[in-house]
Amino acid sequence: MYANVGPQATQPQTVYAANVAPQVFPQPAFLPPVSPHKHVAGIPVGNGGVDGWRTGLFDFMDDPMNALVTAFFPCLTFGQIAEIVDDGHTIGKMTEILLGTHTIKSHGVKVVKAHIHNWLILVILVVIDGLLNYVEPFHRFVGQEMMTDLKFPFHGNTVPVLVVPVIAVLVPFIIFGVYYYLRKDIYDFHHAILGILYSVLLSGVITDSIKDAVGRPRPNFFFRCFPDGKAVFDQVTGDVICHGDAKIVKEGYKSFPSGHTSWSFAGLCFLSLYLSGKLRAFNRGGNVSKLCIVIFPVLAAVLVGISRVDDYWHHWTDVFAGALIGTSMAAFCYLQFFPCPHYEDGWAPHAYFKMIAERQSDESPESTVRSPSKNESNDIETQPM
Repeated sequence: MYANVGPQATQPQTVYAANVAPQVFPQPAFLPPVSPHKHVAGIPVGNGGVDGWRTGLFDFMDDPMNALVTAFFPCLTFGQIAEIVDDGHTIGKMTEILLGTHTIKSHGVKVVKAHIHNWLILVILVVIDGLLNYVEPFHRFVGQEMMTDLKFPFHGNTVPVLVVPVIAVLVPFIIFGVYYYLRKDIYDFHHAILGILYSVLLSGVITDSIKDAVGRPRPNFFFRCFPDGKAVFDQVTGDVICHGDAKIVKEGYKSFPSGHTSWSFAGLCFLSLYLSGKLRAFNRGGNVSKLCIVIFPVLAAVLVGISRVDDYWHHWTDVFAGALIGTSMAAFCYLQFFPCPHYEDGWAPHAYFKMIAERQSDESPESTVRSPSKNESNDIETQPM
């Protein structure tokens, strides 16, 4: 089996195939299955199918950069228009939605308008989360005997507040942008941004709501309440009478759950799921390097959570609860826009496959693959490869 292929082909390409049955090809290259003994562009295809075609194509191009990209982002392929040829006769055509045809310039406004209600709700979440920071948290009773667990040192954050959105949102944005630059898919770019923003903002609203309602003292509450180290308690109730800075004392009642942790897990777990789909980390191909890349964002989120305990700003249960909230929101929001990463179609958003289905339903009859007759099939099978 041989094919003449090239990046961004403008002329129909030739593909010789055996036993091609009428089918819809879900992969972006829309190439029919081939056996391990057949060839693409004169180069053996290791595993057959679309993955093998990509390997042969990039080896044929002898481009190290493209080889590196396709090794880690196997869903990146060049747009092709291919003819199915049997014994020198064209028996059908296969088309794909060419990459680069759905860009910010051509479809950006259309995509945003289609999701305008999602963006409006996102703005509402921003306002709600901002207002929750001005709400006075519940002042839980703190007696003298409870101070034993709340006398840890009070110092600054290892991970400052402003750094959290950078690592949880800005870094993923950059990765989404790089992928958009490579593939020019506005649907993927838009849904990735919208999904991660929903993930972190929903986590923020849930976390801050619980903080204000629970009012759990932080491990360093004593020195927030009594910066001079002189404790004062009500003679009747036994509750603390704080004489520290009002804002610092207010923050001292916001231990549960950890906001740093929930935001970090919401953003970085979303990124991890995104990379899992793009790298096809769960395709059982034995490429452990992909899993290492997927784990890095989660590890960063874990380290942020650990720093909150080390800084004595949170109890370990606060961090655990924050991680649970962030991870849950990341998974929930990701699956609204993308399939599960371990699915065969996990590399692209739901909208992409919906668009393909709509395009295929509008295709002319010549764009479908005709099944060869029984005699034609037998002749093809007996031909040497």
